[in-house]
Amino acid sequence: MRWRYAILGGSAVAAAATAVHDLVQTRHAILRNFPVIGHGRFLVERVGPELRQYIVTSNDEERPFSRDQRSWVYASSKLENNYFGFGTDNDVEQVVGYPIIKHRTFTGPGAAVMPHAQEEVRLPCAKVLGAARGRTHAFRPGSVVNISGMSFGSLSGKAVEALNRGAAAAGCLQNTGEGALSSHHRHGGDIVFQIGTSYFGCRDERGRFDLGRLVDLVQSAPVRAIEVKLSQGAKPGLGGMLPGGKVSREIAEIRGIPEGVDCASPSRHAVFRDVDSMLDFVEEVAAATGLPVGIKSAVGNLTMWDELVEQMAGGGRGVDFVNIDGGEGGTGAAPMIFADSVAYPFRLAFAQVHRRFAQAGIADDVVFVGAGKLGIPENAVVAFALGADMVNVGREAMMAIGCIQAQKCHTDHCPVGVATQNPRYTRGLDVTLKSERAANYVRSLRRDLLKVSEAVGVVHPGLIGPGDVDLVDGTRSAVGLAEAYGYDPSWPRLGPRLVEEVEAIMVAQDATHRAAAEEQPR
Repeated sequence: MRWRYAILGGSAVAAAATAVHDLVQTRHAILRNFPVIGHGRFLVERVGPELRQYIVTSNDEERPFSRDQRSWVYASSKLENNYFGFGTDNDVEQVVGYPIIKHRTFTGPGAAVMPHAQEEVRLPCAKVLGAARGRTHAFRPGSVVNISGMSFGSLSGKAVEALNRGAAAAGCLQNTGEGALSSHHRHGGDIVFQIGTSYFGCRDERGRFDLGRLVDLVQSAPVRAIEVKLSQGAKPGLGGMLPGGKVSREIAEIRGIPEGVDCASPSRHAVFRDVDSMLDFVEEVAAATGLPVGIKSAVGNLTMWDELVEQMAGGGRGVDFVNIDGGEGGTGAAPMIFADSVAYPFRLAFAQVHRRFAQAGIADDVVFVGAGKLGIPENAVVAFALGADMVNVGREAMMAIGCIQAQKCHTDHCPVGVATQNPRYTRGLDVTLKSERAANYVRSLRRDLLKVSEAVGVVHPGLIGPGDVDLVDGTRSAVGLAEAYGYDPSWPRLGPRLVEEVEAIMVAQDATHRAAAEEQPR
């Protein structure tokens, strides 16, 4: 009988010791918030592949991100082994529309052949943002991978800070989302300030847009560009929604709204009503701030895009960048009908818009940004092939700092403290560690994009074109992106001047890597 008590006593001591360790460690938010029992998650994760092939699902069935995709993000963020063994488990023999990247046997002009391991790789944008319209503070973004708009409110302050510090370390941009610019955004990372329909951060006491407040705001922080949000993929045609349970006192003060009350933004802007007045607004903001100004939008009815291209082709006024958000994009809270069935998915949406700019001959004057599950390398490559110059990553960046796809963003009960304002859960998120993981993830994605570019035979993902990717119908047939999405083969991926500029940048970087490698002892 004594041995039973001894075992029980020993187990209790071990559990207590484990609980104490879990509560004080900072490496895993899930263990800090759920001591002892949180280890079950890692156990299931470890033996999951062996179990799932018999009793649950495959590595590619889960949505919105499959287990393989999440595993790649987690491993990349921790600088662990992010390779996969034994070959693909994707059903390439049966899937319709599966993208295949067509490698070249021999290198293209200027393509690097140096091996890349864990070293930092600079992948600047192929275009200078704001240069075509002569903006005072035009600049070349230092990274083709940037952090998408996720508001403080939707995300916790610690999550926003971790992403901002990660952006600073990785040399990329962080979009504020429509919830204004908070103290959590001020930790060294460069900012894209988003103007939503409620004008948080740049509105007067009555909720109307205030240009003077916008100027003061952007001068107080490292804001590099301004994004006017027309709509977003997961809830197009619907304003932002922040449930009252997530509206803390701090958020209420930053936004100028009541604490604890649902915050629903209007579905459309009050300061402009059509393309003509929107372009007037863009030029007014650009003139007052000197910054590049662009728009973010999901894609549905295409009349607006036809009118925008027509007016920009006439010269005089225009946006500096267009950020296309696919209907499969993420959100903190949205009605199911909007998340599931409103707006085109990214590839179709982006192609519809880019095709119009290319046909009008003004694609080189605009920086094209894509969003909507583009933080996975193969999705990003297709986006670049369709004409994207940069990609924004949202949920993937969240996973890099600990998100486990619990899908409780709208409840204020995110178990790892990423998408909640509840101190019960945010205490588990260690900003220093998670910022490093955010930076690691961005660098890993850039490195893989460069590897694929070199396999295709170009020096930069911005030079991957629609001819470099096919969509296959199982093992039966294949069609190129250009044919699938109505691109004219005569349209250049980039103009000659832009190609020369980006090739010069990348060749110089490769030469630097070569010189550094030769200096290393053998």
